[in-house]
Amino acid sequence: MSGLILKLSPRERILINGAVIENGDRRSRLAIMTPDANILRLRDAIHPEDAKTPVRRVCYAVQLVLSGDAEPAEARRNLLRSVEELSQVFIDHDSRKHLDQASHALVDGDYYRCLKALRTLLPREERLLAAGA
Repeated sequence: MSGLILKLSPRERILINGAVIENGDRRSRLAIMTPDANILRLRDAIHPEDAKTPVRRVCYAVQLVLSGDAEPAEARRNLLRSVEELSQVFIDHDSRKHLDQASHALVDGDYYRCLKALRTLLPREERLLAAGA
């Protein structure tokens, strides 16, 4: 298994197992070989004050696990419940596919993959909220 490949822009920051790492002046590529490393791209991170919508709140909760600020075993049940609640709103086939991926990732303890699946719903949520306003 090759692990997770991260392609970093100059000066891009990532959080790996609680440590903030900043890339140098050039683009680089990192191979993360440890399968259970907690990784979060800080450019993609949702700040607490921005977690105002249902999908953003779930993404933020997953981020807390990845950053080491929440215990995975305790968070898993609440996250699974939250993903189930989202599946009652996002009923189209493509959204359901991403929610299923997020659920399976949670069951497997792969929080990075879960976050990746959930982030695909952010533009859809934005459109739904804009249509309802």
